[in-house]
Amino acid sequence: MANRKGNGRQRQLGRRLRRMREDAGLTIDAAAEKLEFSASKLGRIETAEQGVDVHVVRSMLDLYDVGGDRWTETLQLVRDAKEKPWYASLLKVGDYGYIAYEADADQVQEWAPNIVPGLLQTAGYASSLFSAFSDDPERTAGMVEIRQRRQHRLTDDGDRVDLVAITTETALRNAFGDPPMMRAQLAHLIAAAELPTVTLQVLPADSKAHESLASGFAVLSFGELGEPDLAYVEHALGAAFLEGEDDVRLARNQFDRLRTLALAPAASLALLREIAAAL
Repeated sequence: MANRKGNGRQRQLGRRLRRMREDAGLTIDAAAEKLEFSASKLGRIETAEQGVDVHVVRSMLDLYDVGGDRWTETLQLVRDAKEKPWYASLLKVGDYGYIAYEADADQVQEWAPNIVPGLLQTAGYASSLFSAFSDDPERTAGMVEIRQRRQHRLTDDGDRVDLVAITTETALRNAFGDPPMMRAQLAHLIAAAELPTVTLQVLPADSKAHESLASGFAVLSFGELGEPDLAYVEHALGAAFLEGEDDVRLARNQFDRLRTLALAPAASLALLREIAAAL
């Protein structure tokens, strides 16, 4: 289990600085001594646990004898890493958790056994869901807006995310609000399922396969960012990030198994229409 630090650009910067140091043949202790700060500080920079400014990185690039385009690209990455994410003003907390990693991902594979997958929720559904667990209207409104804006990437060619989602028939029939809200949610799912970025499958109610997988989880892939895949698991007391190769492989294998047990996308869409018609 791991508690990842920093946003995607910060982690990318940290890895790049570590590779440059290693390519220069310097240990972390030797580099820190020449940079005139502690090895622990340099370690925190390389693992994105501590931010770094342009002036310090200039010193690093000079020490590591880096030049040309790599110098320019790295300094731009420093500037990008310091920018506040769009969701910061809405969430109003320092640790953005899953949202930060999803914002960097180019593919999300999500198993949502008890609710509609987050990237496919309407504002009405999300509001009913958040209100059930929070008595802070301002925070609820912010979370709903974030959830809606996250969905824009499903139709944004410039910042595209591909979603492969599995939910259950039980979740689709479990109303968090009144019938009009659920009809709107099902209509939204039907439309979303036809997007080229969305693959939606439904596990039928008579399937017992998901009983041992009652907790939802997601596997995130980061493409050009170069981050290793990440598994995110929700449970009764919170959530956890898993990034060990074995853990991520297990999550991916469980997801693939669920895909074989769920209805195919076309049959899932037919079931969605059947449930919507019955409301």
